[in-house]
Amino acid sequence: MQPKARHAYLPGLAALLVAVVAGCSGGGADGGSAADPKAGSPTTATAAAPGKYRTLREPCGAVPLSMLKDLLPGAASLPEDQQTKVYGGTAAVTYDTDRRVGCNWKADGADASHQLVIDLERVVSYDPTVSDDDRAQEVYTRKETSAALPSPSGTNTGTPPGTSGTPGDSSPGTGPATDPKAGGDPDNGTNPNTTTQTGASSPAAPSGGASGSPGTPVTPGSPSETPPAEGLEPRLLDGLGDAAFLNDVLARSGSAAQHRTVSVVFRTSNVIVTVRYTEQPALTAAVPDSAELQDKARALAKRLAEELDE
Repeated sequence: MQPKARHAYLPGLAALLVAVVAGCSGGGADGGSAADPKAGSPTTATAAAPGKYRTLREPCGAVPLSMLKDLLPGAASLPEDQQTKVYGGTAAVTYDTDRRVGCNWKADGADASHQLVIDLERVVSYDPTVSDDDRAQEVYTRKETSAALPSPSGTNTGTPPGTSGTPGDSSPGTGPATDPKAGGDPDNGTNPNTTTQTGASSPAAPSGGASGSPGTPVTPGSPSETPPAEGLEPRLLDGLGDAAFLNDVLARSGSAAQHRTVSVVFRTSNVIVTVRYTEQPALTAAVPDSAELQDKARALAKRLAEELDE
């Protein structure tokens, strides 16, 4: 009786084997759906290259003492302890010193008062498909646009005179430069204490800077009747970083003397540097010399660019 029982299982086993063989062969008949899915799948996109700079240097020690003495002549008449304090500068308050730093110096002299502000912003892209350098260029472009530089032909390519809005930076929260860790909205290279730019109007812009530095509202200035000489107009600059521009603002706040602010803004890799240098004469009729201020601001910007490359 037992041999008959064993033979009863054979048909079922044969049917199972047929089903297994049919399943295996069927996978190749429908176009290879059983093949390794990784074999034909696209590879993961390579992340964009990070920027050259991962940190920022201490800003108040970035300007050599010899240059500070030239930029702040009024400090020479102060007692030694006060000179030390002036030349030491005041660091800007920022949320993350790896992302944004700045320093402010100010000295009052018998003939004029001078203020120097430097701002360094390291831009980081959080989009893996966009490099830090490309994101930094976007931030720099918004600054240049906000500065409303006149075109080489003399036609204003930015905000028309008399308007307060500017493209790109007109509202907070646009673009990577509004990241709180970056120290606030980007500076567009204009003097935040005025709304008047030589050749075009330009809005005030906070810098997130130090005490006594930009960000304190004052009476807007009136348009300058004496634009800079030919060749000294606000313009793009060559030979400084990857991209650079210079802005020149002459304005009067209330009944005070006219003050001129020269700003140099440049980008090198994923770092954007702003140098802002202001002179206000003691006499209300005096007008700060544009060429001298531009030369000094450009010399400092060049020095900061060289230090970044070290």
